[in-house]
Amino acid sequence: MASMRDIKRRKESITSTEQITKAMKLVATVKLQKARAKAENSKPYFNYMYSTVTSILASAGNIDHKYLQAGKSGKKAVIVITSNRGLAGGYNGNIVRKVLEHGFTQDDTMVYSIGRKGKEMLERKKYNIKKDYSDVINEPLYKDAMEISEEVLKGFAEGTISEIYLAYTSFKNTVSHEPKVVKLLPVEYGEMDIKEDKTTLMNFEPNEEEVLDEIIPKYMTSLLFGALLECVASENGARMSAMDAATGNAEEMIEKLSLEYNRARQSSITQELTEIIAGAQAIS
Repeated sequence: MASMRDIKRRKESITSTEQITKAMKLVATVKLQKARAKAENSKPYFNYMYSTVTSILASAGNIDHKYLQAGKSGKKAVIVITSNRGLAGGYNGNIVRKVLEHGFTQDDTMVYSIGRKGKEMLERKKYNIKKDYSDVINEPLYKDAMEISEEVLKGFAEGTISEIYLAYTSFKNTVSHEPKVVKLLPVEYGEMDIKEDKTTLMNFEPNEEEVLDEIIPKYMTSLLFGALLECVASENGARMSAMDAATGNAEEMIEKLSLEYNRARQSSITQELTEIIAGAQAIS
């Protein structure tokens, strides 16, 4: 059995850890409330943006445009959104695992990383980190999403990128977050179950070139910004749940150590009394 001193030290150490996890849970809860409101308020807009653009392109027929024709020699670009900090349960690991399961190879994939944790994990897997935008996830802004979209679209238009994917964590509720990989370009029309009559072609004013030059960048930026907002909410939800579980585990360990300490103390007292009695009997 461990000594009373060892048990007391361990109990004090776990108590300190419990106080830290409680504080982190409270901070994550406050951040979650703000991030959740932003994610839930903006989600309908981004969903409609996706369905509207895919519907337009599905009804447009075969258009020869730099944002619609995939280059055969280019690589796949994956925008991976994770967090800059750990202690969020499986949040970061789940999205990286989703990327690996999707079948992206190291030779044919360029990673545009948003979040240091995902960057570090994918670097260890020998993936090419084309650009790092880790600071963006701290406080996502629409202009940040626009800059990233412009960078990736530039590569797509030049032919160095043949496909563009977005890997992020979709926010459902406080305890439910789903890692996803979505193909942004070239657009796959079947993903949103479009029901419009595709035999009716879309007319563009002033012309299809100018319209698509405006629509596609906004489509990309909107989906990326929406994903950033959902990821911030998911990260804080995951961290809140992880810290809540850690606090519960710490409380259980403290209870067990308290019992163990009381037993050791009782055993020590009993031994001292036995020694005193034995000494008294020896004198008498």
